[in-house]
Amino acid sequence: MRGWITRQAQGFGWAQFVMLAALLACAGSLLGFAALVDETFEGDTRAFDEGILLALRNPADTSDPIGPFWLEIMMRDFTSLGSHAVLLLIGVLSFGYLLLARKGMSAGLLLFSFVGAMTLNGLLKQGFDRPRPELVAHLAEVHTASFPSGHAMLSAACYLTLGTLLAGVAEGRRLKAYLLGAAILLTLLVGGSRVYLGVHWPTDVLAGWCLGAAWAMGCWLALRGWLAWRGVAAGQAGSSTPAG
Repeated sequence: MRGWITRQAQGFGWAQFVMLAALLACAGSLLGFAALVDETFEGDTRAFDEGILLALRNPADTSDPIGPFWLEIMMRDFTSLGSHAVLLLIGVLSFGYLLLARKGMSAGLLLFSFVGAMTLNGLLKQGFDRPRPELVAHLAEVHTASFPSGHAMLSAACYLTLGTLLAGVAEGRRLKAYLLGAAILLTLLVGGSRVYLGVHWPTDVLAGWCLGAAWAMGCWLALRGWLAWRGVAAGQAGSSTPAG
């Protein structure tokens, strides 16, 4: 029995561990989004949302965010990393690189992830139609509904997709971890800046992160599944060819 367990553990390599982790992250993120939708629109998160927004403002003046003025400037810069214009530019440049590198499947995944996430976010915003917070002054211009946060969701979908693609071709676990960590950091900075600037409820951002992460992991798993299936199919076709 012990020998069987040892053989199974040896067969369960790093690639299988990563696939399992991605699958669990995707499922957990979807469950988190569903829970946020249920709690938010029943009004159970109101105290949580209002408490965080007010904690980030001067008690004597809710139009004044806590911290020095340079922090507000930094948050405005961070939030631009999740704008449609910046993400579109990054997406186009990355798409061109993948095509030149002859990685057509990765380029297709990147295109689907970016366009699909933007389309899904627009539809969800129209469907939920949650108003923007009026509890504090907005420190950035906004025009759409609040739930889920577009900046949070799109930055999660786009940066995590790029992170997983780059980590897939990087050599060494430290480099892979660094690339994924950088993608996560960018995602957190963009979402956090939206709450600091007062243009989103915290639950808007949490929902955006959950759905964006699930979307990115789902797209990556679809790519890995397709590549694995194609490899198996090619192996079977090769083994069925008579030796000449």
